[in-house]
Amino acid sequence: MHAIIHSMPGAIELGLLYALMALGVYITFRILDFPDLTVDGSFTTGGAIAATMIAHGASPWLATIVACLGGCAAGIVTGLLHTKGRINGLLSGILMMIALYSINLRIMGRPNISLLGQNTIFSSLSILAFMIVAVLLILVLLNLFLKTDLGLALRATGDNARMIRSFGAHTDNTIILGISLSNGLVALSGALVAQQAGYADNSMGIGMIVIGLASVIIGEAILGARTILWATLAAVLGSIVYRIVVALALQVDWLDASDLKIITAVIVIVALIIPTAQRSWKQKHAARKRSAELAEMFAAAGGER
Repeated sequence: MHAIIHSMPGAIELGLLYALMALGVYITFRILDFPDLTVDGSFTTGGAIAATMIAHGASPWLATIVACLGGCAAGIVTGLLHTKGRINGLLSGILMMIALYSINLRIMGRPNISLLGQNTIFSSLSILAFMIVAVLLILVLLNLFLKTDLGLALRATGDNARMIRSFGAHTDNTIILGISLSNGLVALSGALVAQQAGYADNSMGIGMIVIGLASVIIGEAILGARTILWATLAAVLGSIVYRIVVALALQVDWLDASDLKIITAVIVIVALIIPTAQRSWKQKHAARKRSAELAEMFAAAGGER
């Protein structure tokens, strides 16, 4: 029990660090309805750029901003492949993810870079306090943006691109913007995670898309997605809950850290099955209630005759 309580602050910190990545996945997965696998590569790109710049003496703040812009650039390329190159969305993301593996190696010059002894954002700041402020700030900015004309066009593109095109809107630009914004947030998360962990590794982004989807789905199962504000809050909450569940699972004696992938898969499966089972149960309950009401009505009508 003591170990579980001791692990909670760390789990919440990680949840907030990865919440920015979950918000990025939410933009492509829920708003744009775009299957963007670039995430696995752009997360590493963020960590690689930040770690390389910091290791060469750059300001960690400047390194984090450049890392975010690097993710935006990766997203723009994926968007261009899909909209201008007419390549399937899923394939565009896969191609960019593969390309980023080599690009990230070029950026770092080797498979990993240590940040031990280097000055990072978290050298003088509390991770928890900084991430609470950062996540809240980005939540506010994202929600304000999604309520602007451009943000509304982005949301409408995901709902019905053909209808939006009929109104004269250029959906290619909104798709590119959405994917770029998404991967910028993902890379920002990667840069912060690298500074928190003390290193960047070329494999640190593997499986990020699954974790991002798990965070979004878990959050929506808990909070729902009635409005954009609730949906973005749900992505953040889902990321924190996901990390807490993983921390609790790793306290089980017969589970090791190497079982993290199967734990993730089980969490996603449970998060997908529970809402579906709830909807099915509610529909069956409503059907039984309606049948009982109709039976009572027929019985009453028969009694009157």
